[in-house]
Amino acid sequence: MGLLRFYRRGSRVALWLSALVLVSAAAGVLLLAAAAEARLRRDVMRLVYNRSVETVESIEREIAAPDSMRRLLAESPETPGDRPYLVVSIEEHRVWYKQRDSILFTAPVATGSGKVLDRGRGGHWRFETPRGRLIVQAKETDPRWVPPDWHFVEQARKRGLGLRRLERGQSIPLSDGSAITVRGNDVVRRYPSGRTVPFAAGEGRELVVNGNIVIPPFGTTQRRYAGVLGTHRLLLGDGYALHGTNKPETVGRSVSHGCVRLRNEDIARLFEMVAVGTPVYIY
Repeated sequence: MGLLRFYRRGSRVALWLSALVLVSAAAGVLLLAAAAEARLRRDVMRLVYNRSVETVESIEREIAAPDSMRRLLAESPETPGDRPYLVVSIEEHRVWYKQRDSILFTAPVATGSGKVLDRGRGGHWRFETPRGRLIVQAKETDPRWVPPDWHFVEQARKRGLGLRRLERGQSIPLSDGSAITVRGNDVVRRYPSGRTVPFAAGEGRELVVNGNIVIPPFGTTQRRYAGVLGTHRLLLGDGYALHGTNKPETVGRSVSHGCVRLRNEDIARLFEMVAVGTPVYIY
C-alpha cells in the first residue's frame, strides 16, 4: 500500500510538473508574441516618426484628392462636358488644363499661404486660395498690380513704420516747405515754387514720409505696380487670378496672398490655350 500511495503521489506530481511545463511554455509563447507585437509597434512608430509622416500625409491627400475633385464636379451647377477646363490642386501646388480625361497642359503653381494679418478693430485678412468653381473672366498681358490696403499694412509691420493714407485734395507737408499731394493720376512732391515731381513707386519701393508708408489713392500711377504679376494674367474675379510672377522661386509653395502663381513661361503658354469663360475648379 505504501508503494501504491507513493506511486500515485508521484504520478500526481508528474502531472503537476507536466502541466506547469505546458503553462510555462504557453506563457513563454505569449510573452514572445507580446514582445514581437511590442517590437512591431515600436518599429512602426519609429518608421512613422522618422520617415513616414510626410508619406502618410501624401498618401492621404492622394486618396482624398480624387474624391474631392469628383465631389466638386458633381456639386458644380455646370459640368464641363466636352469643354476644356482648368483644375488647381492647392495641396499639390499644380494646375492642369484638361479636356475630359486628357491632360492638355500641366505646371507647378504657388497658392495661398493661409496666413492671417490683423487689420485692427477686430478684423483681419486671411490669405487663402478660394476653393470651388470659378470662371476665367478676362485675360491680360503685361498686367499691373493694384496693391490692396493689406499690402501697405504688411509692409509697415515688416519695416517697423507707421501708415498714412493720402486722399485726393489732401497734402502732407514736409520740413523743407514742399508737400506730398495728388495731381492728376500722380502722387507728386509740390515745391513752394509750384514745380511738381511725380514719385516712383513699386513693390519694395513704397513712398515713405516722416516714418510712415503713404497709401496712395486708387487710380494713381503710384498704386499700380509693374512686373509683380509677371507677363500674363487670367482673372477669376474678386481679386483672384492665375498669373505669372517676378519671384519664380516661390512656385511650388504656399506663399501667395490667395492668387495662383505660375512661372512666366508657363502662364504665357496657358494664356494662349485658355479662353475667356473656361471653368476653373480649385480644390
